[in-house]
Amino acid sequence: MDVLRAADASGRPVIQPRCGVGGHQQMVDLLRDLERVDSAILSVTIDSYTRLGRFGSAERLLHDRPADLNGYPLVAHGWQRGRDLVSAVETPLEVRHGSPDARRLFAVSVASGILSFEGGGLGYNLPYSKNVPLSTSLDAWRRVDASCGLLSREGVIVDRELFGTLTAVLVPPSISLAVTMLEARAAAGEGVTCLSIAYPQGGQVHQDVAALRAIRPLARRYVSAEVEVYPVLHEFMGAFPRTTTAADALILHGGLVARLGGATKIVSKTSQEARRIPDVVANAHGVRTAALGASSLFDFVEVDEARVAEEQYWIEREVAELVEPVLDDGDLTGAIERAFRAGRLDVPFSASLHARSDVVPCRDRYGAIRYGTLGALPFSGAALRRNAASLAESPEPRDGRSQSPIERVSADINYFVNLDGTRPRPLPAVPSPPFARKSR
Repeated sequence: MDVLRAADASGRPVIQPRCGVGGHQQMVDLLRDLERVDSAILSVTIDSYTRLGRFGSAERLLHDRPADLNGYPLVAHGWQRGRDLVSAVETPLEVRHGSPDARRLFAVSVASGILSFEGGGLGYNLPYSKNVPLSTSLDAWRRVDASCGLLSREGVIVDRELFGTLTAVLVPPSISLAVTMLEARAAAGEGVTCLSIAYPQGGQVHQDVAALRAIRPLARRYVSAEVEVYPVLHEFMGAFPRTTTAADALILHGGLVARLGGATKIVSKTSQEARRIPDVVANAHGVRTAALGASSLFDFVEVDEARVAEEQYWIEREVAELVEPVLDDGDLTGAIERAFRAGRLDVPFSASLHARSDVVPCRDRYGAIRYGTLGALPFSGAALRRNAASLAESPEPRDGRSQSPIERVSADINYFVNLDGTRPRPLPAVPSPPFARKSR
């Protein structure tokens, strides 16, 4: 909390790297190494078995081959080792994971003394799980949030961070923020008093700055004014450039966008993102590069404020058109379920059977993410006309050839892959229709 409040007051976002390994001593060493590069908050990224509630599998692998775990199995290690992590560094820790049901992990985290916990009933279900009903994940997270409310009344504040990134594939800002606003409303209703609301960098500077600036007014509209709210930027989560130079440029750009958008925190990336699980050297370099982008060195950079204001107006309007029919229903969990079932809420490219994924986003000629296919989203005529106008001037294919729908979507997903001008790799043959509906 103190770190977030200080960053907010300074106008300079703090940097948080992702990190998590299986072995306890290795995790301690990793945290100490990253603390030396001035990370203001450190992550304890949890392994996949623990995320899915397979605690026995996590414990067996921890015993036999800890290096094979893709994160720190906090439940298997137990709260006493969790306290070792907290005491090993002076920097505060946050647990990041991806669990549709995080109750046990939350209990061990709090017992360890870790008071920042990421996730939510939508953002940690729809991108990660194939068939977990929304009622199950929303109820599990309601209980986590209720525990935070109880702790808050006892004077222990837990920073509840909402993921926002979703599938990390061309997620339109209004979908990301609509999901986090619904999660924020649910959390605040259970007594949560501190929310970090994350937004994933899409890559177009005016749209990203507008989305970050929209977080606070949207939170004031849909969440109690008594709740502290901090905007967070996830640096670009999609396909990353393969060369170090281009990847560093994208990371630097993220730092700059975060400061211009008024973010309190940046969750950083690394130059190894496209090739492997980043090592500690690359992670430290990513922290420094993001911090440089957010530094006073680039104070001379200004954005077109009129363009940002226009984007922000339409983002907030689209969020309202997605969120308010759900809130008007009265039964929040049931209304969310019904909206996803009908496609009035949707997440593109979701693996879950409980999101229709009828929405197919695309980029306009400036790189902003728009709605190529809207599915059943309940946008007004004005919002539909504005989206259509944004796409009226489609970007020209780089090689002059017309593109199939799958080539167009692939090019938009790989927007930054060839940032340094390297030759694009040919697309693999795709025998099946690109947008076949999932069975339910």
